[in-house]
Amino acid sequence: MPQANASIQTDHPIYASDLLRMPAVVRHTGLSRSTIYRLMAIRHFPVPVKLARRAVGWRKSDVDQWSRTLPPVPP
Repeated sequence: MPQANASIQTDHPIYASDLLRMPAVVRHTGLSRSTIYRLMAIRHFPVPVKLARRAVGWRKSDVDQWSRTLPPVPP
């Protein structure tokens, strides 16, 4: 399973209102934690932003953009 060192650091401002921690990403996407890490490993899911030594978060805007690229679910 990928570790937090897979995260990226950025010079752009990060606002707390735009960050999702893992439980929120699971709720937001409907994916399991292991599926999120598996998709990250094959570069099919946004990379988290390093928040602290042992904390990462995903930008909600990145997760929303990722979800818009998914094919529609058939009825």
